[in-house]
Amino acid sequence: MQQWFCFRLIFLEPAIKISRRENNMSRAKEAKRVFVDRAKIRVIAGKGGDGMVHFRREAFVPRGGPDGGDGGDGGSVYLVGDRSLKTLLDFRYNRIFRAEDGRPGGPQKKHGRKGKDVYIRVPLGTIVYDDITGEVIGEITRHGQKLLVAKGGKGGRGNARFATPQRRTPRIAEPGTEGEERWLRLELKLLGDVGLVGFPNSGKTTLLRAISGSSGKIADYPFTTVTPNLGMVKDEDFEISFAVVDIPGIIEGAHEGRGMGLDFLRHIQRTRLLVFVLDAADNPQDHYRKLKAELEAYDPALLNKPRIVVLNKIDLLDEDVDPRRLIDAEEEIYAVSALLGWGIKELKEGIKRWLVELKRQEKQQNEEA
Repeated sequence: MQQWFCFRLIFLEPAIKISRRENNMSRAKEAKRVFVDRAKIRVIAGKGGDGMVHFRREAFVPRGGPDGGDGGDGGSVYLVGDRSLKTLLDFRYNRIFRAEDGRPGGPQKKHGRKGKDVYIRVPLGTIVYDDITGEVIGEITRHGQKLLVAKGGKGGRGNARFATPQRRTPRIAEPGTEGEERWLRLELKLLGDVGLVGFPNSGKTTLLRAISGSSGKIADYPFTTVTPNLGMVKDEDFEISFAVVDIPGIIEGAHEGRGMGLDFLRHIQRTRLLVFVLDAADNPQDHYRKLKAELEAYDPALLNKPRIVVLNKIDLLDEDVDPRRLIDAEEEIYAVSALLGWGIKELKEGIKRWLVELKRQEKQQNEEA
């Protein structure tokens, strides 16, 4: 036995550690490569502990009476917001979460121990649905916010609880109740102030990098961005900071499933301001019209959001061409070159003015309500 233990310690333990390390590394690589914004999980709360039927039996204490204790409550299941998480990838590997059952009551009116709760960490912006009924249970928007999704069962009462002057020796106790069990559907909507929308290869990710320093993938072919990117703009020249969401490019017919489809548009539904990013050298007027049509086909409410237009890649135009004359739009128009940094400061100042005004309006509406 001792020889086998030494063999396992010397030869097997390092192999086990290496295997675990490789598994963690592969999962970390997949987290960078895969953006999971939908998941389905099963949550099971703990059952309440049973109450106890017991009578006091002690020397020199005749007719001790009932002293059965109550059972402990079952553990509950909570979702907890965690700002360090960016996707729902973890739920691809672990989909069932079960809280601990409460312990039964004991003699001498001892209360059973409560079952341990389970806390499931989720990224901010997660919306929780009951998968059967479709009911919205809640959403996680703040770090550390807790949302109860499955309540533990109630512990049963012991026979000491049933003693009365008329019934001095009750031989009954309550069983603990079952905890809640349900299937949940989780959907992630990134929390951002500004949403970048545009056709593939219009330079959205380059623009995001120019204004926020984000490290999204950039290349000279369409559909470089295949998952949403989120960048924070923190500049000493600005009194406020804001988050910018860049989603994969949209093409005509996306609402019918063409290209990347409109699946990622949910990530700009929470934004305050939309930014249409158009390639100034590739028929911006036509792209502007098609973008509006695709957004309306997905959710007409998106067109009610304030928006501005950014004409990108002006470095590809001739010097005598005025970029603003290339498009007829009712929104504010900014001409920039995200690659060379032209017009970026003016764009950031324009976004700042919009966000300050929108936040002021929201504050005023809240005070009136």
